[in-house]
Amino acid sequence: MLQKVQSYIQKHRLLTPDKPIVVGVSGGTDSVVLLHILISLGYDCIIAHCNFHLRMEESDRDELFVRKLAGNYKINLHTIDFQTIDHANKHGISIEMAARNLRYKWFEELLEKYGAQAVAVAHHADDSIETLLLNLVRGTGLRGLTGISARNNNVVRPLLCCTRLEIENYLIEHELSHVEDSTNALSDYKRNKIRNEVIPLLSELNPAIKQTLHTNINHFDGALAIYQQAISDITSRIVEKAGNIIKMDIQQIKKQAHTLTVLYELLQPYNFNSKVVEQICEHLDSESGKIFYSETHRLIKDREQLIITDKNEVLEEKYSIYKPDTVNCVPFQLIIRKLNIDNDFQISKLKNRIHVDASKISFPLTVRPWTEGDTFYPFGMNTRKKLSDFFIDNKLSLVEKEQVRVLISGENEIVWIIGLRADNRFRVNENTKEVIELSIL
Repeated sequence: MLQKVQSYIQKHRLLTPDKPIVVGVSGGTDSVVLLHILISLGYDCIIAHCNFHLRMEESDRDELFVRKLAGNYKINLHTIDFQTIDHANKHGISIEMAARNLRYKWFEELLEKYGAQAVAVAHHADDSIETLLLNLVRGTGLRGLTGISARNNNVVRPLLCCTRLEIENYLIEHELSHVEDSTNALSDYKRNKIRNEVIPLLSELNPAIKQTLHTNINHFDGALAIYQQAISDITSRIVEKAGNIIKMDIQQIKKQAHTLTVLYELLQPYNFNSKVVEQICEHLDSESGKIFYSETHRLIKDREQLIITDKNEVLEEKYSIYKPDTVNCVPFQLIIRKLNIDNDFQISKLKNRIHVDASKISFPLTVRPWTEGDTFYPFGMNTRKKLSDFFIDNKLSLVEKEQVRVLISGENEIVWIIGLRADNRFRVNENTKEVIELSIL
């Protein structure tokens, strides 16, 4: 089994011999075997044990056992206490999720503190099978059929190539002490119910059900790699990112072989769940203005595009500027400089930089969102125009209009629709002696 695990580590490039490994050790069979194997293979291990205080005296018993285990191996040990139930209640999540979040956040801290290469945890092949079945029950796409991955960022799982039976046999063969979690024999949790009730029933239909499912996981994993490459190619053709705004071409989405599936994959990174994605798909041909939300983002159906922005982004409403300066106006930096005209001076033709006649500017200047009644004289024109009409002419989307900020001189004269168009009244002419340069980053 040592050679089997080492081959798996090398095949998936999980670990190297030059840096330490943080090993999550609960004291149960799986983690005790993982630690023994890694030490036997010559890896430099640091034990990390979490006391979640969920099983009364058993939790303290487990910690005491792991302390003795670390002493026997003479290796570094770190323990931590978590008030898991309080954390779950505070954040409105399940106890299982609370324990997971607390555990992996602490593991990352240890990883950084010791310059370790990875955190090794003791998931095995049976765990991966249980995950597959759980995902099927909950509802899943192809990704959920691949079980548990060998690596997830800094977390590695060297025992995924081993079954629970192989691990138990290894424990007996090497006479390794361990502690039993009494909740493993119960069916109070969904995973335990799968393990203790569902898989035995499936075994009556197919005695080799575990091997069959494990083989299927490998097939699904290969299919997923091909699928993800296809999605990546589609994304590169459909998705356009402009700063904090994401745009997706609706006509290109509708041309795909299965619109709903492609749309789900395009929107999944922005936390839109399957139900909301179905609603969005149904409104691809509807009028502009329909808005959908995920936990983190907002999507607007706008003409021929889906436009996504961060739902929690907060833009300051108003800034007052009393002199030429550099001002951090969310979401840009405004730089105001006073210049003397000389032979080298050239008027800017860039959208993010304009020059205006300093004598026509009245401080304080103000940066604010545009409002429905705003008007200005577009550069090069001597007639007044509504900003709302200017936006229509330039085909600005709803989201782009929301992000527009204007620079005001004096009471309420628009100097610049920032990044879009300057006002003609402030232009530099042959009588200009001093110039103010306005630019944004």
